[in-house]
Amino acid sequence: MDLGDLGDGTRVVHGGHPEPEAGTPLLPGPVFAAPYHLGESGPSGDFYGRAGNPTWRALESAIGELDDGHCVLLPSGMAATSTVLRSVLGAGDKLVLPSDGYYASRQFVTDELTELALDVREIPTPGPWADDVFDGARLVLLETPSNPGGDVCDIAALAERAHAAGALVAVDNTTATPLGQRPLELGADIVIASDTKALSGHSDILLGHVSVRDEELANRLVRARSLSGAIPGPFETWLAHRSMGTLDLRLSRQAENAAALVEALAGHPAVSGLRWPGRAGDPSHEVARRQMRRFGGVFCFELADADAVATFIARSRLVVAATSFGGLHSTADRRAQWGDPVPEGFLRFSAGCETPEDLVDDVLRALT
Repeated sequence: MDLGDLGDGTRVVHGGHPEPEAGTPLLPGPVFAAPYHLGESGPSGDFYGRAGNPTWRALESAIGELDDGHCVLLPSGMAATSTVLRSVLGAGDKLVLPSDGYYASRQFVTDELTELALDVREIPTPGPWADDVFDGARLVLLETPSNPGGDVCDIAALAERAHAAGALVAVDNTTATPLGQRPLELGADIVIASDTKALSGHSDILLGHVSVRDEELANRLVRARSLSGAIPGPFETWLAHRSMGTLDLRLSRQAENAAALVEALAGHPAVSGLRWPGRAGDPSHEVARRQMRRFGGVFCFELADADAVATFIARSRLVVAATSFGGLHSTADRRAQWGDPVPEGFLRFSAGCETPEDLVDDVLRALT
């Protein structure tokens, strides 16, 4: 079914599902097979579970349609990032990384890619992006909005400059999701995402994906997945596909809650450094407004110190401490404990799907 001209809600509900057929389940279940029956002349279709699975293909079809590219599922967001880096980079290549993005991506390059002797340059998401940043680069990895700071960069402008220098551009789109931002349409070559977060949205599975428009690169990623064994489980894949059907609804409520909380916290005496791309006046708002289709439920702010964060969490009835985001439940993560270069009282807040009035009242009461 061609869903390209339909709305977000329709696309996430119907994407990747087969055409109706009398006597078959409305929604197909997961396929758990390791070996498949072989034809008389050898493999025909699926033959071994590490190489292919119809449950993967169903979700890949749905996500690929949203990203407008070929989607390759991986078992986690970091599996997606590491597979891209190992598939694209060679010995001595120059890699541009966000200095303020997800710390594990930088740590993987530092700890696990030492044999490549890469020339690594780290740039903050908002720049400055000097003229020589892209010179000789093989790959530029962007993360926008950045995790955890919420900064935004202009994907289209940076992709144009990177391509002029001969570099590929990958964008970590985890925070925005395919409904919030479409990097391939903005000129990026590769989209990376941790679907553990908002796309699956229920805080109960690990999953990731890569989407590209180049079919040869997609085939390389599929081959890397099969040879490395970095494959997603069919049950987790099925759960993510089932959960994706409510992505439009969940993102709408999460953004509504984020907007209400940001408005309530602006000017609060206990709060500083409030950042959300959807807030008018935020340093990233103008760029975000041009390239993002919706702003999502993740924002950040600072309390006085780690003790103030602990007190806030203890007093709240609805907000819990957790180190993920994008789920049904509102969570707060004090990022300094993981080594991010942020103040001790810095919180990445993920607005969940609670009733907005309840959530605002609870947060304000916990801060009093």
